[in-house]
Amino acid sequence: MNSSTTPDKPGHSSTPEPVVVSEEARLKAEEFIEAEEGAANKLKGWLAVTVTALAFVMSVFHLYTAYAIVPTQTLRPVHVGFVLFLSFLVFPIAKRFRHRIMWWDWLAAALSVGIVVYLIMGGDDFTDRNTSPAPWDIAFGIALIVLVLEAMRRTNGWIMPIITCSFLAYALLGPWLPAPWTHKGYEVGRLVGVMYMTLEGIYGVAVDVSSSLIILFTIFGAFLQYSGAGKFYIDFSFSAMGGKPTGAGRTVVLASFLLGGPSGSGVATTVTLGAVAYPMLAKVGYEKNAAGGLLAAGGLGAIISPPVLGAAAFLIAEFLKISYLDVLLMAVIPTILFYLALFLMVELDARKYGMGNVAFDKVDSVWNLTRNYWFHFLSLVSIVAFMMWGFSPVLSVFWATVVSFATSFLRRDTALFSYDLFTGKGSIREHIFKSPFVKAMEGGSLGVLNVAATCAGAGIIVGVVTLTGLGLKFSSIVIDAAGGSLLLTAIYTSMVVWIVGLAVPVTASYIICAVIAAPALIKLGVPDFAAHMFIFYYAVLSEVSPPTALSPFAAAAITGGDPYKTTLQCWKYTVPAFLVPFMFVLDPSGQGLLLMGSTKALAAANWWSIAEVTLTAAVGIAALAGGFQGWALLRTTLLERWMLIIAGFALVYPSTLADVIGFGGVIAALAMQYFRRQLRTA
Repeated sequence: MNSSTTPDKPGHSSTPEPVVVSEEARLKAEEFIEAEEGAANKLKGWLAVTVTALAFVMSVFHLYTAYAIVPTQTLRPVHVGFVLFLSFLVFPIAKRFRHRIMWWDWLAAALSVGIVVYLIMGGDDFTDRNTSPAPWDIAFGIALIVLVLEAMRRTNGWIMPIITCSFLAYALLGPWLPAPWTHKGYEVGRLVGVMYMTLEGIYGVAVDVSSSLIILFTIFGAFLQYSGAGKFYIDFSFSAMGGKPTGAGRTVVLASFLLGGPSGSGVATTVTLGAVAYPMLAKVGYEKNAAGGLLAAGGLGAIISPPVLGAAAFLIAEFLKISYLDVLLMAVIPTILFYLALFLMVELDARKYGMGNVAFDKVDSVWNLTRNYWFHFLSLVSIVAFMMWGFSPVLSVFWATVVSFATSFLRRDTALFSYDLFTGKGSIREHIFKSPFVKAMEGGSLGVLNVAATCAGAGIIVGVVTLTGLGLKFSSIVIDAAGGSLLLTAIYTSMVVWIVGLAVPVTASYIICAVIAAPALIKLGVPDFAAHMFIFYYAVLSEVSPPTALSPFAAAAITGGDPYKTTLQCWKYTVPAFLVPFMFVLDPSGQGLLLMGSTKALAAANWWSIAEVTLTAAVGIAALAGGFQGWALLRTTLLERWMLIIAGFALVYPSTLADVIGFGGVIAALAMQYFRRQLRTA
């Protein structure tokens, strides 16, 4: 589009009508959360008490395992048993059976427990006969696979079970497949032995991470939610950023980081923030689709922001056998660059849309909020502080949860137990069952069900890939198609991850592509940590890619915009930052963006090289932001716009020639804009 045209936005007056997010919009947005986390039953009476008690026991069990030693052969099956049992009670088999528990739900839940009991009672003999399982082993193993598929369907929809069944079919039908996909094939007994009777299938790496880390982080996030941390982050951002033309946009960016860091959920962050922030965005002049795109982009930051990063980040640490602190270090600079892109886009929005100063009623001053609720900031630093102190990630999040619980009592309105419980006012039973503490313990377990079910299903996929050698075959096919070119291999890999991400959630997308696509990059000399981070960032794109673009669709429900136009706007805000992963894959110098992937390497790293590549990436992001927005110092011409876009892409490609072209293009475009502005002023 020629940049001399008027921006595609509705006009806004100096006294805009107040904008309120309707209840209908809120409910529609909640539907997208349900699409990501499953449409849960809303139970009453003794059924609700039963589910609450079971979820509470599950949280207690996992908090206990964080501090005590529980054998892996016990922890993983018990975790899966809890997940399956609660999934069949909380998520209905179909919408028409919602808000009640049918007899088949109880039967499936009971069978889930029986499968785990049979495994644990079998002891070492059970594991030793995995290559030649007994008839009952095969029966229980098939039942477990079916239950995992059904739990995935209830919590995440049909696509993930269909993909998992395709991998199972690949394992069974190997001799009849066309080359180069042919393999010797495996019988049902051998397949069940791997999936059920070893720690390589359903109880593999993904469930290990789910049972030891992800569940603890969801409990930690629930403690923050019920102690009022989320509300504080929004109020703090609103008070710190309101009042300027870019204040509404800056509020979204800052609040999304503060909310997203502890939560790790893109859709939940988008909806929570959108209900509060959209009226501000509309008031300063954002049109509906642009506002929704910015909200979804901010929510996306929740998945790539320390200290949680989303469930896939824990899997990176497990796959690479490195500390989670190393993963956090690798994410620091890319996260900064992501939010730099958003801040630049917000600044350019103010100029592009001609936004003026709009007065907002602040909730409270920044000083008062910080003075009264300073302890909520501990959630952003406590986990990292404990890990730097020498604690394991599991113990770090355990003690961070304890800190969150203890500090909640610093104020009456954030206490996780009512103060009346200690003064004897009211019924003890009522105080306990309705306390935020019990709700947080329940929410922590229920919040992990969809991710844990996905991890169990992904374990089946990983087991098939390991058993059949599919990862090496796929990497050879990709490398051959790319002619051995690293650039083309990286592009093909990103497309594979993106296509897989169109159908499945981030966690599943990362697991699948980590075992089938990462070997292609590693085979061409890319360090394993860079390859896995590359795949992680492109797996995150599934949050903003149709048909599962849940964050933009949820934002569109709040703003009343068009879902697909909102998705395109979200891409505009996020594309600059998502080109950065190519920098740490295509050239060794680009690995400086990951701080070299480990604390030991970081200590010996060339800090000047890291600063240089970071600066180059920042300038490239700024150029792309200006090019995609069609605005820099002033509105760009068509030539200036393409100069900035080409320069941005050149700066992302790590080579001396590309850097010279990139910096030259940026300087030339800005010089043209500067002289044009001087002529206009004269």
